[in-house]
Formats: sequence, C-alpha cells, structure tokens
Amino acid sequence: MIQLKRPSTKLFFLIIIICVFCLACQYHHTPYQNWEVYRGDHESSSYSSLEQINQKNVNQLQPAWTFSPKDAPEGTRFGKYECNPIVVGGLMYATSVRHYVYAIDAVSGEKVWTFDPFDGERGGGLKRGVTYWEDGEDKRILFTAGNELFALDALSGKLITSFGDEGRVNLNFEEHRGEEAWVVPTSPGIIYEDLIILGSEVSEVYGAAPGHIRAYNMRHGKLEWTFHTIPQPGETGYDTWPEDAWTYTGGANNWGGMSLDQERGMVFVPLGSPTYDFYGANRKGKNLFGNCIVALKAETGDLVWYFQTVHHDLWDYDLPAPPNLVSITRDGKKIDALAQTTKTGFLFVLDRETGEPLFPVEERPVPPSYVAGEEAWPTQPFPLKPAPYAKQELSANDLANFSAEMHDSLTTMFEHYRFEGIYTPPDPQGTLLMPGTRGGSEWGGAAYDPSTSILYVNSNESPEIAKVQDVGQNPESQNQTVYETGQSLYQNYCTSCHGENRQGKTPGTPSLLGLKERMGREEVISKIKLGSGRMPAFGELIKGREEEIIAFLFDIQKDKKIEAIVEDHDSTANYMNVTAYSYFKAPDGSPAIKPPWGTLNAIDLNSGEYVWKIPLGNFPEWQREGEPPTGTDNWGGAVVTAGGLVFIAATRDNKFRAFNKENGELLWEYTLPGGGYATPATYMLDGKQYIALSVTGGREEPSGYILAFALPD
Repeated sequence: MIQLKRPSTKLFFLIIIICVFCLACQYHHTPYQNWEVYRGDHESSSYSSLEQINQKNVNQLQPAWTFSPKDAPEGTRFGKYECNPIVVGGLMYATSVRHYVYAIDAVSGEKVWTFDPFDGERGGGLKRGVTYWEDGEDKRILFTAGNELFALDALSGKLITSFGDEGRVNLNFEEHRGEEAWVVPTSPGIIYEDLIILGSEVSEVYGAAPGHIRAYNMRHGKLEWTFHTIPQPGETGYDTWPEDAWTYTGGANNWGGMSLDQERGMVFVPLGSPTYDFYGANRKGKNLFGNCIVALKAETGDLVWYFQTVHHDLWDYDLPAPPNLVSITRDGKKIDALAQTTKTGFLFVLDRETGEPLFPVEERPVPPSYVAGEEAWPTQPFPLKPAPYAKQELSANDLANFSAEMHDSLTTMFEHYRFEGIYTPPDPQGTLLMPGTRGGSEWGGAAYDPSTSILYVNSNESPEIAKVQDVGQNPESQNQTVYETGQSLYQNYCTSCHGENRQGKTPGTPSLLGLKERMGREEVISKIKLGSGRMPAFGELIKGREEEIIAFLFDIQKDKKIEAIVEDHDSTANYMNVTAYSYFKAPDGSPAIKPPWGTLNAIDLNSGEYVWKIPLGNFPEWQREGEPPTGTDNWGGAVVTAGGLVFIAATRDNKFRAFNKENGELLWEYTLPGGGYATPATYMLDGKQYIALSVTGGREEPSGYILAFALPD
C-alpha cells in the first residue's frame, strides 16, 4: 500500500489560493460570459455563452426590474432610446436620451450615481452607450456628449481631471476650413490597450466636417493618431477625388461603431457616404474611403486594407454597423473573416487579413444620372453570395393591394417615378430608392454564433422617394409673409417626418407643437442646419431664410412681408433631396408594397445559404386572415445565446421576442411600454442570468426605461 505524503499547511493554502484565483479569472475572462463592451465584445458578435435562459424555460421569463432615468422634462420627446448598456463588476453603465450617464446596480436596478455632461442645460439625441477601461485600480467610463469626450471614475461618476481639460476633450475640428466644424459621435468608441478609437457623426450637407478616425490616449486624453477618411495629398485614395477635394468635402464618417481584432492589433471601421449624400458633381470619382470597410493598425492608424461597398454614393447607403468578426470553414480550413451588413441588404464576407471577398463579388453596370453635372459611377459591386436579405427590385406586382382604388393610386405613383434597379440615381422627376436609406439593416447590425458560424440579421423593406432639386432656382414668392414662406418651406421639406400639423409622424420624430416654449431660436436653427439624429441637415435650404422658418415654427410675425433674397448660386453644389427621406407610401399612409416589411434572417456563413427567414413584427390591422405576420420597420439588433435563443425587440409593434435560433420558431414575447429600438445585453450575476433592454419613452415618461428580465426564483 502506497502512503501519500500530506502537503504542508503553507502548500495547502497556496493551492487553495491558486484555485480561487483561477476560478475568478475564469469567471471574469471566459469569452461571451459578460457584457463589458458595446455589442458584447470587441468582435461585435452580440453573442453570449450563457444558457441558464434556454429554449425550454424562456417562456417563464419575466421582468426583474425597471429603471427610468427621469431626466427629461415632462411632455418632451427626445427620439429613440438606442443605448446598449454594458455591465462591469456588478454595475450597469448606460446613457439616457438626454446624454446623462448612469451607473445602476445590475441586480436590483437601483441608481448608484449619475453624471450630467451639460451642467443642467438641455442635451439630447441619439446615443448608443459608453466604453469601459481599467488598469489595476484605475477604472474609467469614457463617453461622448455633444462634441466632447468625457472620462469618469467608474465607481464614483466623478470627472477624472487629469484627462484632457478637467476631464473632457473637445472633438471638433478646429482646423477645418478655418473654422470649428461640428462633430458629434453617437456610438461608443473601442479600446485598444491605452487608446480609445473614435468615429463620429457629422453634418450631411455641403460644408460638413470630414469623418476622420481618431485615437486618444486613455490616461491623459491627448490625440495619438488620425486616419483621414477623405485622403489628403500623397495618401492612398487621393486620386479617387477631384484635386483638393479634402479641403471642401465632408462625411465618409464612422457613426455606427467599429470592431477590433486584439490579437492582430487591427481595428475594422465601416464608413458612411461623403457629403452631399444625394448629389456629387463636386466630388467626381469613386470617393475613397466613402462607403468603405477600412482595416487599420490600432496602434498607429496606418491603413492595412480597404474594401468599397458603394462607389460614388448617391443614395446615403452608409455602412451602418460594425462588422462581425467571424470564422468560416472552407475545404476543412478555418478562415478568420468579417461579415459587414449594409443598408442595401448585401452581406460582404471578407478575409480579415487581406480584405479579399470570400464569396465572389461582381462589378455590374448600373443606371446613369440625368442630373446636371453629376457623373454616377458606371458599375457597382454585387456579391453573389449570400443572396440579399432585403428586397432590391420593385415592380407593379410588388405594390400593396389593400383595395382596388388604393392599388390604382400606387400604380400611378410607381409609373411616375424613375426606378431601374437598386442603384438608380436620384432625379428631379423623383426616384424610388429600394431598399432605401432606412432599408436593409441599420445600427443594430447582426449577431454571430461562433459555435455554428450562423449570422442573424434583421432587415427592413423600406422604399423611399428621392427627388433632387436645385434649390437656388426655386425662390419663394416675394408676395408672401415671413410666416407664409416658412410654412411653405415646412410643407415642402418637413411634413414627411413631422406631419402636416407639426404633431410628429414617423417613430422617433418629435412633435413641433409648442416648440417655442421648449427650445431657443438659435438651438432650433442649429438643428435644422446641422441635422440631428435621423434628421438630415438643411443648411443650404434655409440659408437666408432662418427668420421665415422660425416665424412659422414659433407662430410669430404672421403679418411681416419678406424681403428679396439675392444669393450667389453655384448649380454644381446646391442640388438637394427635397423629399427629405420620404417613405414611398399610399395616399392614406398605408405601406406601398406587399408584406413582409421587416424580416429576421439566419445565414450560414460557411455556405452562404439561408438557414431560415421569417417576418419580424406584425401590424394586425394590415394582416390578412390566414397569412403570416406582416413584419414591421425595425431598428436595433439581436443577441444570440448558447441557450439556443435569438433575442430581439426592434419592431414598431413594441414587442420583445425570443426565437429558436435553429428554426426561427417564436418561443416568447413581451409587450414593452415603448419601442425597443436598441440591442439587448445579457449577463449573469449572483448565479442569475439577466437580459436587459433600453426602451423608448413617450409623453408620460420621455426619458424612457431600461427593463431587465430574468427567470423566476
């Protein structure tokens, strides 16, 4: 019989300490267990390996707690609440629609601290969350509000005064055209070692700031590097623009966030369209790096590779969300790749190291532009696999048929507009855009399951009308009053979103009734000129007419006559989309095309084939007996879990749903108190899995809510 020697007491305790340490590390660092980064992780997977909530018990899911910021004045509307909260060390960190930052106990929903970046002044607009960084005991929350980057102590919510100027950094471009240019990030930055890498939202009109990507030092806030998204002399892509275009062209910005391969030290940045969105006579060429996925060295900002998804964009087909970093199998070999979702409904699957497509991509001829001075690019890239997840073609057979009279009206409208396929350029006659600027997938992006290589992406079928017009050739009548001219401007360009009576019309667009009591004149003019959230910029349109639009919106100066407006006009720079992101709808406001109007798609990235596709959401008033749900417009994204579930809200019917990830079967749904237009977050604390979601508020609770769900005890 062999007798084992008993370890010494010191050795015994050392073993215990090592085991505890390893368990703690495993809990903290196990991939996909926590939600410490926007969209779940640096790879933007929106995946969780948690499986306490699963296909068998998800029907028991119930509210665990509700948090309401209560920081918005009663009766106001701030638009969609899109924050994807993160959870670190038992605390949830989230922004509100007013851009306050909150630390919340992630088990109870109780507020721990709050920070107001505007010192009591009014703030607000789209904001999708915060970024967390730590080094030992130094734990920080980084976020943007307005044009500033802030650093807060994660435990106390106090400004870290050693960062920037007393805790804040001005993000505006002071050198841009000799004046400070407007830059307002809407999505969180991403952390690489001691750097926070940021994109930004910029104006979408002529004279907009460029969308340069910048990295700031996490410790002191100094700018470390800049990547010029509109190339300057000597840089790659400079020859795809007119000479010196970088001095007057803006946009090509990253507003939807980015992904990071930490092992390779590469950051992947999806970019939007150059300005002006719908007319590019002053930016002839392919316009790199507009509408590109660019791979940069995270440490230096140096370009590794790029891939352009739309050449010389005339449709506002921004890349709206971070690419998912994925792995696919080819001939038995694993390939690290990325999958980029788009507004067009194309999914581009590229080699992560080289940017080469992993499914064939063809350059196909597309229609020319008939607008003076415009030179639409003659071809566009079409991936052969996967097939588009959004509808790109439109014919009379696709028009809705709720009644014979309405169908006839839609047919007449359809025949009036120009449509020759997905890349038909905007036209003075009016062009149908399909899928449209709000079609395909939006900022929610896709969720990727690394155990199966299946990608889950929600999509819209959202045809729009784009009618470009030379605004300098259409002066208002000099016989009108200031109020009447402002009313004409409003009726021509604003009613599609804000309604004929200023009451608010589309989701997330506020009522303008009583605007004078809520906002000052300069704030209103600034929002109209620069845009805000989904509202485009109308700076060129109201130039010289500020008094008139204010007269109408504030109900003043109803008897004052306008004076003649004389301006120098450059016909190559002032074409504008005067329909202002207008939906193509029937005269009674019903959808113009047959359902489904929103879908949820499961795509096998190994084969490029669809596993399943289902309508997402429902309008019961338009669902015909015996037919499937209609699907609805949807924003926000999905989360996929090891529990076999896909969680998604996003839809206009205010439902939060869980689907079987294998076949798309609906397993659970919950009616929310508002629109769930954000991507959920899931996490585990004290042995319990939670799933949390930001929910847009209404007049009764304009600040919105964060709702957390869990299984009953």
